[in-house]
Amino acid sequence: MPRGRRGGRVSALEGGPEEAAAPAPAAGASQSQPPAAAAQTLLRGIFEIRRSSCDVVLSERALRWRPIVPERPAGDSKCDVQCKEEFIEVKDIFSVKLKRRYSAKQQGNGTLLGITLFICLKKEQNKLKDSTLDLINLSEDHCDVWFKQFKKILAVTEYEGHALALLKECELQEFDGVVCVGGDGSASEVAHALLLRAQKNAGKETESILTPVRAQLPLGLIPAGSTNVLAHSLHGIPHVVTATLHIIMGHVQPVDVCTFSTTGKLLRFGFSAMFGFGGRTLALAEKHRWMSPNQRRDFAVMKALAKLKPEDCEISFLPFISSHDLEEREAEGSPKSDCNDQWQTIQGQFLNVSIMAIPCLCSVAPRGLAPNTRLNNGSMALIIARNTSRPEFIKHLKRYAGVKNQFNFPFVETYTVGEVKVRPRNNSGYSLEEDGLHAAASENSFPWNVDGDLMEAKSEVQVKLHPRLINLYGGSMEEMNDSQGTCNCL
Repeated sequence: MPRGRRGGRVSALEGGPEEAAAPAPAAGASQSQPPAAAAQTLLRGIFEIRRSSCDVVLSERALRWRPIVPERPAGDSKCDVQCKEEFIEVKDIFSVKLKRRYSAKQQGNGTLLGITLFICLKKEQNKLKDSTLDLINLSEDHCDVWFKQFKKILAVTEYEGHALALLKECELQEFDGVVCVGGDGSASEVAHALLLRAQKNAGKETESILTPVRAQLPLGLIPAGSTNVLAHSLHGIPHVVTATLHIIMGHVQPVDVCTFSTTGKLLRFGFSAMFGFGGRTLALAEKHRWMSPNQRRDFAVMKALAKLKPEDCEISFLPFISSHDLEEREAEGSPKSDCNDQWQTIQGQFLNVSIMAIPCLCSVAPRGLAPNTRLNNGSMALIIARNTSRPEFIKHLKRYAGVKNQFNFPFVETYTVGEVKVRPRNNSGYSLEEDGLHAAASENSFPWNVDGDLMEAKSEVQVKLHPRLINLYGGSMEEMNDSQGTCNCL
């Protein structure tokens, strides 16, 4: 966020004693207008702000509003106080979204209520606090014009692939790093965009990448989603202040990244993936975007469990061999090719297949979905749940939230791997009609959950690990755990 003077907007946005302090000028009133008062007006319109109809003016530097009140006799001091113009500087707005009301039976985008601005306020003793300002107007056309103008000023990502488009055009040499405020989907998309940009700058063909180059800039993650798996795994806790301080202090941690490919074509970069139950659950959740994130997740899990079925597939994997083991095998006289190319294959009915290059910590799995994996140990965890009864599979899922070993079941297998190929043997693909919904995924395709984003593939998917491919702002988990010492001075 750009630095500079901030108007004292605490009273105008939050109410409280400052608002009642008439007849003193309200914080942010016209007497202390910033230079934006003389800037060119971009938009002007009427919105309801804090239950008052206001004349609102947007310029390149500030958003100003004044209550619309009936004419009063000249010299009416009460009227003068109520009509004071208030403002916020555009540089203090860090995000914007359309405000909508959703109902259970309503389809589509819900009922438009207006626009919500997310603002950084400066309070006493230089403390910063986030707040919101609602601009209420029920007109779709009116709000759309203002919303597009705010997005243009703030460069806000609003749809899947927007971050990728923005990073393709940016001159990255002008920056020291990239910061993403959002959930796992946004974080993964920005990481994917940074890595694609690095391949393009290196002159590599982005359709099929065998040996990708490292991302040029570090990526900072400030958790603002519903699960925040990546930020939680990186910092050990989904804490906004901790994530921000790591960025400010410049703590950088190299992290392993996977490439997901099919028929030799790169699909995307990512950190973790689930096939089977995990993919089906996400496909269901995506069809209920009108629900809140937690409701959508719970509904999709229950629905997927009710329609639980295995996937018939073949899984091939290359076991991970540490450098120490490789040296021992070579010392014993084993050919180098035998040490590196010992592919193993298993076939059968699988309820879920998880492939994870990071521990995947989250609120429902505080120890991680793959607790034995590290951020940059050069390996992935392959976790396979074979076909079993629904009660047994539910027991397995519940173990993630507890202290018992979630892998201590006869139908669960775990492997440490460097590369995986998953080939479904059922060519019919997956349709949401099977789950009682009259909408299908792409014909003959199978849903994958990659970092919380839905990826569809029609054939074999190859997942390959690339060690330390991107730098993320964060500290080493081992260092943070070691630093938790005790004081013996008392």
